[in-house]
Amino acid sequence: MLDHIRAGAKGHGSCPAGTNNRDLSFDFAKGILITLVIIGHLLQYLIYQGTDAFWLSPYFKSIYMFHMPLFMAISGYLSSGAILRKSFTQGVGERAMQLLLPMLFWCTLIWTLKSAVIFPTKSLTDTLLDLSTEVIGTYWFIWAAFISFVLIRVLTTFNRLSMWIISASAIAVAFAPITLSITPLLKYTYPFYCLGFLFAQPIGWQNGVIWRYKSIFVVLFSIAAFICFLGWGKETYAYNNLVLIHDEQSAKQVFLMFSGSLAASAVAMQSMFQCWRLVYSTRVARFVAVQLGQSTLLLYLVQGAVFRLMDLIQFGEVWNLATRIAFATVLGVAIVVIAMAIRSIARNLGYVSRIVVGAPPRPSLLKSQSVIN
Repeated sequence: MLDHIRAGAKGHGSCPAGTNNRDLSFDFAKGILITLVIIGHLLQYLIYQGTDAFWLSPYFKSIYMFHMPLFMAISGYLSSGAILRKSFTQGVGERAMQLLLPMLFWCTLIWTLKSAVIFPTKSLTDTLLDLSTEVIGTYWFIWAAFISFVLIRVLTTFNRLSMWIISASAIAVAFAPITLSITPLLKYTYPFYCLGFLFAQPIGWQNGVIWRYKSIFVVLFSIAAFICFLGWGKETYAYNNLVLIHDEQSAKQVFLMFSGSLAASAVAMQSMFQCWRLVYSTRVARFVAVQLGQSTLLLYLVQGAVFRLMDLIQFGEVWNLATRIAFATVLGVAIVVIAMAIRSIARNLGYVSRIVVGAPPRPSLLKSQSVIN
């Protein structure tokens, strides 16, 4: 995010964060990131299905080094207005309606479909346990984003000291010796949410240091990202090291994870903004920004449901690499098409839109409903 606040916002189709007009350059970045999320899961669940080879795949590694940390940084940046301008009750309530309500709907849908196929013989206790696993584990990123929003909102109540307290909280959360459930993933992504939020604030050092030496920072981050890429291994992922330091080797892996993700995220963000300024007028760029970038929540929900339901598919020897790649391509396109269709239909169904898509109904529909009522 080194370039956007000053130079990136000057690109066509963009406007500074905090204004009423939507910033399409951020939507473009989000569209690319959600595409990488889908590709990463296709690699894991299809291309390398049945093996652990995906951990060492250069394609998987290049995606997972930055896609979720950068998503969290962008979320923190774009959420700063809601955090600072709205009351705690209003801000948290709206964020819960936006994130948790549709997540519960899609988790229930996944659980219902899987129950109809593989759960009939299970006890009620096991069935409810499976439901809780779906709610917590399938969409862990939504929980991480929501919890990060709540934590930052609480910490901003300390007024002038809030920026220092938020910075300290990022370190405290990252190195907390807790590994319960999705806690390691929260520990990994929360510091990036804090970083995004802090970059949205009018702090003097941004204008005085970072922007003045932006090119140097980009080169240094690029070198650091490449070095970290070479050293990145299976134990560097938060899923495996649990962001837990207990000896010298684990400390090395955790440090490599955070430093590599930070450097790769900075380089990726800069590259996306540069790309947007070059291709903003093309149909492909507009599709990525408007259709994909403004539907990231729905795309995340749909792809999560698809990949969880793929547990029901048995892959045999007939599924060679060429077949898997072809099927992965078709499935990736299908996920996008299904999500776009759901978005188009749900937005015209009143408050069904909030439950399924996480977006408010169309203004025209709300107005017509108020007239009828």
